[in-house]
Amino acid sequence: MSPVSFEVLGARAEAFAAVPTLMLRLRITSPANSPVHAMALRCQIMIEPKRRHYEGAEERRLTELFGETPRWGDTLRPFLWANVGMTVNGFSDSTEVDLPITCTYDFEIASTKYMHALDDGEIPIVVMFSGTVFAKSAAGLSAVPVSWSEESSYRLPVALWREMMDLYFPNCAWLRLGRQTLDSLQRYKVDRALRTWDETFEMLLKEAGEDL
Repeated sequence: MSPVSFEVLGARAEAFAAVPTLMLRLRITSPANSPVHAMALRCQIMIEPKRRHYEGAEERRLTELFGETPRWGDTLRPFLWANVGMTVNGFSDSTEVDLPITCTYDFEIASTKYMHALDDGEIPIVVMFSGTVFAKSAAGLSAVPVSWSEESSYRLPVALWREMMDLYFPNCAWLRLGRQTLDSLQRYKVDRALRTWDETFEMLLKEAGEDL
């Protein structure tokens, strides 16, 4: 039996972090009111894409991740969002803590591609817990591992993820380019006297016959 159990209660965007950060609110419960001296906690957060419905525009954006929709029965598999470690102070019975998840707008990352592709609704996640619980008793300090079976599911609102990103990158997204590609784009921009990178990419899309 695990010395503690977990439940994800909610989430919020952290407004004043150095990087985009989402806070998951956790409730940690100790059975039979057993006092916990401290806890070294590890959390693996997975996205479970099969657990929601997708509209046509979302399906098109997710093709890069999962392939064409007829294959989704095989390709919509859980994938990693983040690994997070933290220390939890001592408590009796139960306590609530914030689990910080550092986020990125790097489009090389699968979780960013997935979340950006969603128009609304929820992001189905599962948090899997491990770590060590330290407890004091008459015999001294004991260390008991958190059971690998401990996990909690949560449906994170897409609107909350967008709100968090807008706090740090208002109406923006980021692309990572090779130096040679960037140099070529810079020459293209200068040769056509384009003022911004938005104008540069808009011109390229028009020349390629793509609608904006």
